[in-house]
Amino acid sequence: MQQPVIKTTTAIDKMRVAGALTAKVLEEVKYIIAPGISTMEINNFCDHFIQHQLNAIPGSKGQYDYPFAVNTSVNHVICHGVPSKSTKLKKGDIVNIDLTVLKDGYYGDSSKMFSIGKIQPHAQKLTDITQECLYQAIKVVKPGNTLGDIGFTIQSLAEKNGYSVVREFCGHGIGSKMHEPPEVRHYGKPDEGLVLKEGMTFTIEPMINQGKADIRQHPDGWTVSTKDRRLSAQCEHTILVTDTGYEILTYRAEEKEYIPRTTS
Repeated sequence: MQQPVIKTTTAIDKMRVAGALTAKVLEEVKYIIAPGISTMEINNFCDHFIQHQLNAIPGSKGQYDYPFAVNTSVNHVICHGVPSKSTKLKKGDIVNIDLTVLKDGYYGDSSKMFSIGKIQPHAQKLTDITQECLYQAIKVVKPGNTLGDIGFTIQSLAEKNGYSVVREFCGHGIGSKMHEPPEVRHYGKPDEGLVLKEGMTFTIEPMINQGKADIRQHPDGWTVSTKDRRLSAQCEHTILVTDTGYEILTYRAEEKEYIPRTTS
């Protein structure tokens, strides 16, 4: 097993900046999301905002030959939805916008669910529970706990509500590379797996399906959807393990009523 990179104080400071910029994009993009907008228009807004307003680099653009600044995963798409001029959002849709920002050599990575107009109660519950899976998992983060504790927390809450956890994709270490060790799985058993240490940075990004966990890989090589075509939701933050617990590096001000940015 590859060991995670323990970040220096300098690296952590740079990751705080990258994380804050990542959060800023998700805070700003909400103002353009409305029925009729295409997922390519969302991508273009984020791409331009990152480069020209934040003076940063869209981190996913060019990674693994991916040509866009964001993933836009609509309704039954689990992750890696490719922006398209022809995919236009309509009332009742849910969409995950997933993006990374590269600033001064370090990455921030986060995603958020957006609702298009009024959505059905079952869709609202799925997005709410997925968000809560993320928040409850973050609260587990502290030195001495394990990656298994994180996975178990997510899996337990999702399955308690009748949902399933996607197993083919997971969170990951992050820093001067977008993907570093360790893998952060969204299922697991308490007290198992890598022990968390101060200075570790990684993403937690549960992908929760309304139906079965089975996935379908699309011919474009990126888009992944639920095999049964039922809804899926995802939420993601970049997390730092501190001496007492956690710090959310991609924290958005709108979240203050749900979870603290850091443990004191």
